[in-house]
Amino acid sequence: MGCTRREFLALASMGTVAGLAGCTPSRPTQQDPADEPAPQTDPSVDLAEFESLALDSSAWRYDEKNDVYYQLGLTYCKTPATTTYESLAIFVPGAYFTAEQNGSTYSCTVNEKAVVGGFTAATAPILMPVNTGTLAAQASPTAYSYDGLAPYMQAGCVYVYAGFRGRSAGYDTASGTGELFPGGSPWPVVDLKAAVRYLRYNASALPCDTSRVFVFGFAAGGGLSAVLGASGDAAAFEPYLSQIGAVTHDAEGEAVSDAIEGSASWCPVTSFDMADAAYEWSQGQYAGDGTRAEGTWTRQLSQDLAAAYGAWVNEMDLRGDDDSQLTLDETEAGAYAMGSYANALLAGVDDAATYFVQNTTFPYTYTPQHLEDPTFPGDPNLAATREADAASAAATPTQDAPADGTGETAVGETAPDADADATAGAEGAGAADPDAPAAEDAANAAAPALTGVAQVQSTIYDSPQNYFAALNADNWWINYNHSAGSVSVSSVRDLVLHVRPATLAVSPYDLPDRSSKTNQLFGIGEESTLHFDATVAGLVAANQDAYAALEGWEPDYETAWEDDLEKVDTLETSMADRVAMMNPLFWLSGHYEGYGQASVAPHWRVNEGLFDTDTSLCTAANIVYALRKYDGVTDVAHTPVWGQGHVLAERAGSPTANLLAWVTSCCTAAE
Repeated sequence: MGCTRREFLALASMGTVAGLAGCTPSRPTQQDPADEPAPQTDPSVDLAEFESLALDSSAWRYDEKNDVYYQLGLTYCKTPATTTYESLAIFVPGAYFTAEQNGSTYSCTVNEKAVVGGFTAATAPILMPVNTGTLAAQASPTAYSYDGLAPYMQAGCVYVYAGFRGRSAGYDTASGTGELFPGGSPWPVVDLKAAVRYLRYNASALPCDTSRVFVFGFAAGGGLSAVLGASGDAAAFEPYLSQIGAVTHDAEGEAVSDAIEGSASWCPVTSFDMADAAYEWSQGQYAGDGTRAEGTWTRQLSQDLAAAYGAWVNEMDLRGDDDSQLTLDETEAGAYAMGSYANALLAGVDDAATYFVQNTTFPYTYTPQHLEDPTFPGDPNLAATREADAASAAATPTQDAPADGTGETAVGETAPDADADATAGAEGAGAADPDAPAAEDAANAAAPALTGVAQVQSTIYDSPQNYFAALNADNWWINYNHSAGSVSVSSVRDLVLHVRPATLAVSPYDLPDRSSKTNQLFGIGEESTLHFDATVAGLVAANQDAYAALEGWEPDYETAWEDDLEKVDTLETSMADRVAMMNPLFWLSGHYEGYGQASVAPHWRVNEGLFDTDTSLCTAANIVYALRKYDGVTDVAHTPVWGQGHVLAERAGSPTANLLAWVTSCCTAAE
């Protein structure tokens, strides 16, 4: 009997896969309990091995005013590199416990009859935030505050704030040792996997269903959430988990899993093997200034990366809704601009723009937004630090970067003469790069014809017609059908030039001078930043003479990428494998060796702002395309949001309320 390529890959993945993928089985098929063999404990397993990680049920503290029990500073592995980061805090709705006070602490037992929100002590899910947009290290809380926890507690969730090491190695000043602890890939994933295992080891003492762990994050934190969702129990992480003494089995000798139930992300930044190429394909190849100016070697690199991305898409076996392969067509000039892959991206954009116009009340105020880091609750120390940073930033606010750190900017007063400021309206809606003279001149020429648009700090549009007229000020690229209430965009090129221009330098994640935060993620110890992008390395090696003849080339670029890609970390893991371990597609796509070799979360939520210039248009979409065709994934909620940028993008409502509603729906559907 014949089978599709995807089906063949699924069958092949059941066998042994060499290298990084190891031989971890995919999510097992549910069996009837009567058919399951009686568990047999391996006599070589030390049942007391992880006793030191047992939760002390007499050490709970209590917030009587808000009815919350909590514990802070719980080290989640036996041999942590740093307790500052490798520990966690647990917050529990008070009704889930029956407690007896003993001094300043409480001895708690699970109240099996308790109901909070839509959950009981046996069904409550665990929510774990990744509270960094840049993969900075997340410290474990050392103080308690109820601020921000109310929605989670009232919904009946157990909230776990786990610390983890970030994108760089560091010094643990709290320990006083002065020794450098390792950081960067894959340690953030390793630490959070260890935290999940710790919770399951202590399942009997916690009033929740520890199989229901939902992780959520923003930007690179959202990418980390996606990796956790895709890589459950993947063998590649075992040497790292072993080094820190992560739980492997419970007190009865049963294996403990680190697979999670759900992954939620906003504007995920991830898949770093092709992140630079994706950015240049979707945005960079259409820019012509800065590092993409004529005559620079980086402009040529941008064009070459865009072409490399097109070739990669055609090898990926990404599938559309009709199960046909998504591909890109190569033009005579070698560019990949059109094809079913581009059409699928545009279909999502059209749906988002149509939803926007059908559900937006005019006058509509547009405010440019950018969020560096989220502020998920759980650590009052972090909140205080960010408030201080925000106060400092407030002294020099900018139009595009909000001063309060929340991703929201106050609306300015309406300009007295709307027509006079119509050109600003075009830019406020996400117009082309204001540094590009041609676009600016075209917008100025069209200004007198536009009405109902005003711009000071924000842009106000009095009708959909004026909104789309502003967007089309320099050329007609977005079509609005008033009678049908529908919107369509002409091309990816026009979309990015008008609302999603390339604002990052060429090869933004693996910069030539190794200065990006992602270069830090793949640094090793004292070598805090390293090159990691094998696609860039290949292009530099193949086109060295041509690049060297152009402006900006430095002689040390000749071997920089090649040298860095040969380096291994302290566990002798190659750079290529470390990059794969931070790529959710490695386990989700048949293009990679890891396909089918991990337990993939059944529930996914991926939101993105379509005006986001910090990541490519492709990143979230590629994850969604792979997930929707992956066996065992129950649901994938993908929401592109028109009019929002690099923020916690939502079409309506608050991110927290929407997240909790999604978690509740996932749990309800499974019951």
